[in-house]
Amino acid sequence: MKKIIVVAGATGNLGGKIVDKLLDKGVEVIAIVRLETSKQKINTLEQKGVKVFQVNTNNKLEIAKHCFGAHCMVSALAGLRETIIDTQRVFLDAAIEANVPRFIPSDYSSDFTNLKEGQNRNLDLRRAFHKHLEKLPIQATTIFNGPFMDLLITDMPLIMFKQKRILCWGNPNQIIEFTTTYNVAEFTAEVAIDDNTPRFLRVAGDRLSCNDFVKLLTELTSKNYKLFRPGGISLLNIIIKLTRFFSPSKNELYPAWQGMQYMRDMMEGRIIFQKYDNNRYSNIKWTSIKDFLNKEPQTNNY
Repeated sequence: MKKIIVVAGATGNLGGKIVDKLLDKGVEVIAIVRLETSKQKINTLEQKGVKVFQVNTNNKLEIAKHCFGAHCMVSALAGLRETIIDTQRVFLDAAIEANVPRFIPSDYSSDFTNLKEGQNRNLDLRRAFHKHLEKLPIQATTIFNGPFMDLLITDMPLIMFKQKRILCWGNPNQIIEFTTTYNVAEFTAEVAIDDNTPRFLRVAGDRLSCNDFVKLLTELTSKNYKLFRPGGISLLNIIIKLTRFFSPSKNELYPAWQGMQYMRDMMEGRIIFQKYDNNRYSNIKWTSIKDFLNKEPQTNNY
């Protein structure tokens, strides 16, 4: 009998990849989507073989009636307080109502267990959700994967391609962890169908310091990359406060200051994993930063 996995956030970037990896594993996938979800997104999921149910995602019982018999609920919801705490809480309560034994919260982030509260808005929201989760009778597994490697070519200003610089705040030898969204999706699918997983699992596709990035980009591009260190962590904290004051962007998921908060957390060294679970599922081939950047046109366009 096929295992049934319920996915919240199946129409999103990471959620869609998780759905694909679950289907590759031969499981039955149920996607619970909002009433306002577009027909195009629903059709895309249904054409893959996903059972899609449009519901009022504020109604626990409406969600629960589609979850009976499921082995696990996977949350890949993305957003701010209304989504990460409020909506995700309704999904969690629905899973318990339907006697779903396991739940994977929408963390997929750096390990925030050692971070100071109030230092990173998006991670604080996940920490707040955990306080509710820990009280409930369900087996939960959080996946910590560090920053998405995809951010290296989008929202994270670590690699300054045009200037041939690597931006560094603090110690240039501080190790930073990255994992591709595809690897995270693969790992999440494996965890979802596993019968016995711990509360926390930690993975990293690759680990490099800023000095390592200088060497790697110089090697990949045959151009002389250098370290750009405008200041230490204390200066970055001041810049974060100023940016947040003059451009609060409270309703944006990744405003400029949020990206700076992630940079600060990584370069402070508070979130380095002590133990990795990369080898838990032997079929996953982890993508290195070198392989990832080698395939990206930005690497050689400047």
